[in-house]
Amino acid sequence: MNRFTLCASIVGLSLLAACGKNPEPAVINVLPSFIRGTPAPVAYDGTSNDLLTAGLGRSGLASAAAPAFVDAASPTANESRALSIYTSYRAMVDTTAAGGYGTLYGPNVDVNGVIGSGEGRIAGEEWIAFSDAGLGAENVTMMVQIPSTFDVNNPCIVAAASPGSLGIYGAIASAGEWGLKRGCAVAYTDKGAGNGFHDLQTDTVVGIGGARLAGATAGVAALFNANLAGLPQADMAAFNTATPNRLAFKHAHSQRNFERDWGVYVLQSVRFALYALNQKYGDSAPNNRRAVKFTALNTLVMGSSVGNGGGAVLAAVEVDAEGLLDGIAVAQPQVQPIANATLKIQRGGVDVASFGKSQMDYLALANLFQPCAATAASLANSPASGMVVSARAQARCQSLTTSATFNIGVSGATNEVRAQAALAKLRAAGWEAESDLLHASHYALATPALAVTNVNAYGRKSVKDHECGYSFASTNATTLLPAATPATTLMRLFGAGSGLPPTLGINLVSNNSVGGATQDAQSIDVDGSQSLNADGAKCIASRVINFGQATAPALPSGGINEVLRSGNLRGKPAIIVHGRADALVPVNHSSRPYFGLNKIVEGATSRLSYIEVTNAQHLDALNGTAATAGYDSRFVPMQRYYNQAMDALYANLKNNVALPASQVVRTTPRGGAAGAAPAITAANVPPMVAAPTPANAITFANNTVSVPE
Repeated sequence: MNRFTLCASIVGLSLLAACGKNPEPAVINVLPSFIRGTPAPVAYDGTSNDLLTAGLGRSGLASAAAPAFVDAASPTANESRALSIYTSYRAMVDTTAAGGYGTLYGPNVDVNGVIGSGEGRIAGEEWIAFSDAGLGAENVTMMVQIPSTFDVNNPCIVAAASPGSLGIYGAIASAGEWGLKRGCAVAYTDKGAGNGFHDLQTDTVVGIGGARLAGATAGVAALFNANLAGLPQADMAAFNTATPNRLAFKHAHSQRNFERDWGVYVLQSVRFALYALNQKYGDSAPNNRRAVKFTALNTLVMGSSVGNGGGAVLAAVEVDAEGLLDGIAVAQPQVQPIANATLKIQRGGVDVASFGKSQMDYLALANLFQPCAATAASLANSPASGMVVSARAQARCQSLTTSATFNIGVSGATNEVRAQAALAKLRAAGWEAESDLLHASHYALATPALAVTNVNAYGRKSVKDHECGYSFASTNATTLLPAATPATTLMRLFGAGSGLPPTLGINLVSNNSVGGATQDAQSIDVDGSQSLNADGAKCIASRVINFGQATAPALPSGGINEVLRSGNLRGKPAIIVHGRADALVPVNHSSRPYFGLNKIVEGATSRLSYIEVTNAQHLDALNGTAATAGYDSRFVPMQRYYNQAMDALYANLKNNVALPASQVVRTTPRGGAAGAAPAITAANVPPMVAAPTPANAITFANNTVSVPE
C-alpha cells in the first residue's frame, strides 16, 4: 500500500488532495454533523478591530478602564465581543508593565521574544457556532480564528479550551496569542462550562454573541437555559417567590456534568477548524462547495491551554483515537488522574503522604479549613488577608472543633492552636508549604464558589435543588440581601462575567442563614454564630468526604469517577508546566500524580515532560492587582513558562528538537514592598533547560515520582 492509499484509508476517503495527490473527483468539504446551523466568517481588518485584542491593542488590554457600551441597555455584538476579550485576557495574565507585560509576554512581543513598539493587532477572520445534538441542550461554543498570516504551505492549528468557567475567549491570552502570532488557526471551545447564565426572575438568557433573550422563547439560541420554564407556571412563580432574584449558571446548573466530555469538545473544535480552513482555502467544487485541502495528516495540530482548559486538552489526547492532535503543552492543568496504588511521590526524598485527590475532594477541604488556617499568626502577612473578616474566620475555627454530624479533627483551647491545626490539615491533605500565604485570598475570591459550582456539576443538580442551601444572586451593597440584578449588569455579564460568582455584584448566597437568605460570608449558622457559613461548608464536605459520619457521602460517585483521566497520552509529545505554590490546583493532586500515572501506563513510550516552577501560583492576574498586593513581590508569571512550553513543543514537532527533560525551574521573586515590587527582569525567570542538573531533575523510577527540594 503506497502512502497516498494509506493516507486515504486512514481518513476513510478515496485518494485525497490532502494526502499529496489531486483526486478525481474532489473530496467535498462537509460541515461537521455536530455543528448546528451554517456558520459564516466575520473579517477583522487588524486596525479598527482584530482577532487578538478586539481593536483595543496592547495598550487597551492593559488599561484599567474596560471597553464601554455606547448604549448601556443595548450593546452591539462588537461591543460585547470587545468586553469579553478584554475580560478574558486580563483574567489570565498580569497586564502591568512591572509584571512583565509588554516585555516578557504580550501582544507586542513577537514569536522570537523581540519587543515591538506596536499594539499587536492581528487581522483575520472568525467563525463561531454551537456544537449541539440539535435540541439546544448542549450548545457548546466553538470558534475558529484564522489570522491573515496563515500559511497554506505550512498549516497549523492550536486547539484551545477555555479555562475556568470563562466564555469562548477564555484562552485568548494563552493559546490564542501564541497561535495567532505564529500564523496558526486557533480552535477554541468553551467546553460546555462557558459563561452562560439565566436570570430566573426575569426569565432572560443570553445568546452565542451576548444578546439578551427571553428564556421562554429563546429555544436553541440560548447559550444556557436552566430548564425551569418547563414547570407549570404556578410552580415557576412559586420558585421565584420563595427564592427571588436568583441566577443559574451553566457550569453549576446544566445537570450534564460537561467535564466528562471536555476532551471530546476539544477534538470537535479541531474538526471545526479544519472545516473552516477548507472553506476558506479549498479549491472550488461544484454547487458553490469547496474541496478538502487540509486534514490532520498534513496540518500540524497542537493542543494547549491552562487550568481546567489544560485538563480538557489532556483529556482530548486520551480519547483521540483518530490522531487529530500531534502534541500538547499545558500549564497548571486541573486534571484528575485515576488512582494507582503502586504510585508514590517524593519531594526532597520524603514521601508525599496525600496526593491524587479528586478536585471535589480538595475543594471541599479548602472550603472547610482555609478561612480558619488564614488566621494563624504565621500567615498574618498573607496578601489580601483583610478580605476575610477576622472575627468570622475565628468563629469558623471554633465551629471546626464541634460538629453534630462528624469529627473534623480540629481542636484547641485558643484560636491560634485551632488555626495551626487547620493549616496542618491542609498541609497533610497535599498543599505545599509554599501555598500557605494564599489561603486567605483564595478563600475570599474563589474557593467557596468553586466548591459550590463543582458539587452541583458533579451531582447534576438543578438550580432549584439549592444544594447545601446555596444559590447565586446579586446582593444589595448595604444589606447584602438578594436583590434584582440590574438590566445593565445583565447586558455586561456576557462580556465581563467569569461564569461563577463573585462577578459584577453577583455573589454566593446562603439560603439557610438564620433570619433569611443573605450573602454567604455573613450567613448565620443554626448555632447563632457567624462563621462564614460553616454549616454550608460542612454540608459540602459531607458530600464527598467520610469524616466518620454514620451515612456515606451523598454525592453520586459516578459524577466524579466519570471525569477521572487514564494518563494515556498515546505516546504523543507533551509538556506540563505548573507552579509549585499553586493553592487552587495543588501540584500533588494534579500534575505530579498525572505525570507518574502517565509513566506507569505508557512506560518507555511516554514522551511527557513535567516542569515545576518555584515561586509561581495559579492566578497570574493577581500578581498585578492592587487588592492582592504582595503577590507582586512574591510570585513570578507562569505565562512566561507557558510560552516556553509552547515554543519547545513547536520545535519538537517541526524540527525534532527534544523536549526539555522534566525539571524544577528555580526563579527569583521580585521582592520589594507589597504592591510596589520592582520591575521584573529575565533574571527573575530563568528559562527551562534541555538537560537539568541532578539537583533540579524530576525523575521517575520504581513507580516513584521524585521531585527535588
